Amino acid sequence: MPEVTGPYKPGTPCWVDLMVPDQQAALDFYRDLFGWQGEVGPPETGGYAVCSMNGKPVAGIMAAMNPDGSKPDPMPPTVWTTYLATADVAATEKAITGNGGQVTMPGMDVLQLGRMAVVGDPTGAAFGIWEAGEFPGAGLVNEPGAIIWNELNTSDPKAASAFYAKVLGVTAAPTEGMEGYFSLSVDGRAVGGMQGLSNIPGLPADAPSHWLTYFAVDDTDSTVDALVRAGGNVLKPPFDMMAGRMAVVQDPQGGVFAIINASGPEAA
Repeated sequence: MPEVTGPYKPGTPCWVDLMVPDQQAALDFYRDLFGWQGEVGPPETGGYAVCSMNGKPVAGIMAAMNPDGSKPDPMPPTVWTTYLATADVAATEKAITGNGGQVTMPGMDVLQLGRMAVVGDPTGAAFGIWEAGEFPGAGLVNEPGAIIWNELNTSDPKAASAFYAKVLGVTAAPTEGMEGYFSLSVDGRAVGGMQGLSNIPGLPADAPSHWLTYFAVDDTDSTVDALVRAGGNVLKPPFDMMAGRMAVVQDPQGGVFAIINASGPEAA
């Protein structure tokens, strides 16, 4: 079982979470789809739910709300956010703004768990940064129902490559056998992928740069069937590719993610 017990190296995807209009509905959906266990959290964390499998944290789900606890109007899009590990949120924020990025939500402490911020790269892709305290991030990866890959789909791979290398030490290199696809590495270890938006067939012309979360599954086709029965949508039906059989889907509240039954080496 690929358990993670120590802190993630800076630049490594370490956590994902989902912000939704209806938190309980999302908890129910992902419980049925992936077997997650999770419940609405305490008021001091804004009700944030840490979902787990086999007692290990795998992802977070939170209700969309304003800083004062009221509901946003209009409601923001339902999105999965990828968090990259950092040793120092404040220093990383400075590096981000100094290299053409933006800080959307400045650094804030999350009890004794760690410190976080929500930021954006120069191509417009939003992501989070996480400085671990008592909570390092996902405690289980590369298992069915857990994170297995994080992918940056960007309007400008060259600009994105330079940005992530300068800010977090993440390096990009072409992936053999996958034209237009790049492996993102930290200290020589692959931690994610990157490709240009123009490299993705069928993507709408106005699609923004974004990070895409992949969850591992035992059977891609049966998982898609279960998702549809539960009210989700299929954006890209199951297909075979070099790393396995995958699909891109959408939960009932609009959150987009990918699922994959990986046949190649472990990805995360």
